[in-house]
Amino acid sequence: MAEIKKLERIASQVRRDIIRQVYLSQSGHPGGSLGCTDLLVALYFKIMKHDPAFNMDGAGEDVFFLSNGHISPVWYSVLAHAGYFPPSELKTFRELNSRLQGHPTTHEDLPGIRVASGSLGQGISVAAGLALAKKMNGDDRNVFVLTGDGEQQEGQIWEAALFGPHNKLDNLIVIIDRNGQQIDGPTTEVLEVDDLGKKWEAFGWTVEHMDGNNMTEVIETLQRVVKQEKNGKPVCIVMKTEMGKGVDFMEGTHHWHGKAPNEEQAKNALGQLEETLGDFPAEGI
Repeated sequence: MAEIKKLERIASQVRRDIIRQVYLSQSGHPGGSLGCTDLLVALYFKIMKHDPAFNMDGAGEDVFFLSNGHISPVWYSVLAHAGYFPPSELKTFRELNSRLQGHPTTHEDLPGIRVASGSLGQGISVAAGLALAKKMNGDDRNVFVLTGDGEQQEGQIWEAALFGPHNKLDNLIVIIDRNGQQIDGPTTEVLEVDDLGKKWEAFGWTVEHMDGNNMTEVIETLQRVVKQEKNGKPVCIVMKTEMGKGVDFMEGTHHWHGKAPNEEQAKNALGQLEETLGDFPAEGI
């Protein structure tokens, strides 16, 4: 219980960082970032074996890829608090020549980032490639990739879904953020993607479901997945989340998919989130 509380406290700070990054730049994607905070905190502070010293090929480590790269604020905050770079750098989010671009990129040499992402549909293919390389190199660590539910409308997703079981990539763990929202509206209205669990199972994957905003359930599910016997089948976790989780006026709507709060809204949001690790320095908020 104490460990879960510690992780939840980290998640609260990460959510504050998300709000402050997006507010200061007046640009970015707070909704999905807030919804996926618990997952990334769980991965980096409990589940994955990883080294902030950072080697690009990820040999001997668990590796995470963010396919839905627009939710970079949550990843940047988690990487910073995990020791990859100073949290003070978060104040440069989306600034010209900053290493913290709106979508993660590699030419700025930001530790923790192995591939540019945000061109939706590509991340699982990249993760599958590294999972295959780890198999060929006798590396027993896992590859995790987070993808959006609106992203499941991309055809390349399903090419990767075929590739994984065919190559027995049981070291590959795909996590789908099932918040039901995308930039143009609810997924039910734009292009329905359900039943995702049955679809991925039909493609030959082991499918799990979890509440991505319940830290205890996130930890238990991820631990079960990484400890289960390797059977040649990759894993897909359909993760139910609330877009905008933790900020009442942002929750459950696509309107905060890619919208920055004004000063009043930012202060309202921060008033709902406990500062636990210290805010990065920035004037005005």
